[in-house]
Amino acid sequence: MTAGGRGGFAALDNCVHCGFCLQACPTFLATGDEADGPRGRIALMRALEQGELTPEDPGLRFHLDRCLGCRGCEPVCPSGVGYGAGLEAARQRLSEQRTPSVLARTALLAMTSPPVSGVVYTFARALRATGVPGAIAGWGRMRFAMGMLAATKAEGRSDGRAVEQSGRPPDRPTALLFRGCIMEGLFSHVHDATIRTLTVNGCAVGDVPGQVCCGALHAHAGLHAAAQALARVNVAAFGAGEEPIVVNSAGCGAQLKAYGTLLDGDPRAVRFAARVQDVTEVLAERGPKPGAALQLRVAYDAPCHLLHAQHVAEPPFTVLRAVPGIELRPTADSAQCCGSAGLYGLLQPELSRAVLAPKLARLLEDPPDVLTTGNPGCVMQLGAGLRAARARIRVAHPVEVLDDSYRAAGFYR
Repeated sequence: MTAGGRGGFAALDNCVHCGFCLQACPTFLATGDEADGPRGRIALMRALEQGELTPEDPGLRFHLDRCLGCRGCEPVCPSGVGYGAGLEAARQRLSEQRTPSVLARTALLAMTSPPVSGVVYTFARALRATGVPGAIAGWGRMRFAMGMLAATKAEGRSDGRAVEQSGRPPDRPTALLFRGCIMEGLFSHVHDATIRTLTVNGCAVGDVPGQVCCGALHAHAGLHAAAQALARVNVAAFGAGEEPIVVNSAGCGAQLKAYGTLLDGDPRAVRFAARVQDVTEVLAERGPKPGAALQLRVAYDAPCHLLHAQHVAEPPFTVLRAVPGIELRPTADSAQCCGSAGLYGLLQPELSRAVLAPKLARLLEDPPDVLTTGNPGCVMQLGAGLRAARARIRVAHPVEVLDDSYRAAGFYR
């Protein structure tokens, strides 16, 4: 806690209402409503803290619920306002008075709470394997959801883990993999690519039993105590070693790196957070080793929680530049949110699609062969939008492209 126990609200104190944030806010650009921009929401959050507005105020809830939490306003703020910390404090205050909606609680249970989530992911993978989700993908709420599921499938190869790395890795792990919920349930192929590419670059990856959900979705929903409980389990599970904790989901990485703050400065949590690195950071530090040439036009769209929350900008490009032959570029509006934002697409479907629309339109003006991004929600949102637009563009994590290059180079047996 800071500033006399005010917590995240204190991070808003530097705001001088200059308005530089407005053009960086996807929801303000979509609606044109001051209350749907950072400046207006900060005024609402300050009123909540000071008791001028109550948690039951419908307008307060309406506009705070419509925030993506993308934190795109933070890099452009000349005063250094910590908008994300203030938003989580406000949502925590709201959740203490009224629990999240039934839809939000059901989604959290389905995606993050074993054994329920295990059943849900098993069913989702079985449905995905039929090819039906991709065939019926479209713009309606259910059809868009099917497009999101279709976007989780690895293209061009199976989801299995049978590929063996060439060479014998070190006996002792030099990095530990954070598996997460959605990543493990629907993106295990990205974990496989992560392990293989790190091994080629001399980094043996170990698994950690007992790890749980990172708590990001809970924190964003204002469920502070639930997020803290999950963080304590993960801190204990990963122990006090010095190995990097590798994560390939931008949202998870941002949450894990914030454990020190989340757990009120607990020294174990601070040490844990300092060990967390995005997979592209680890690969960039180690080279990475070049692979075989791939003749592809590749675009990179930065996940908000990698760029704005973790301030990781260059490593994904370093990873992709290790693939000879590709034509690499950022998307035209790479720093703008795609509208995914965890549960946002489920809870605010219309505004989520409105935020996605301009990004999709610019992407289709000069379509790449592969669109890369480092967050599962972004892959699903962008993949569903492209499927609805009937665009044949593969959406993949950067390590998947590097993995394809290494496979083509014969680095795997």
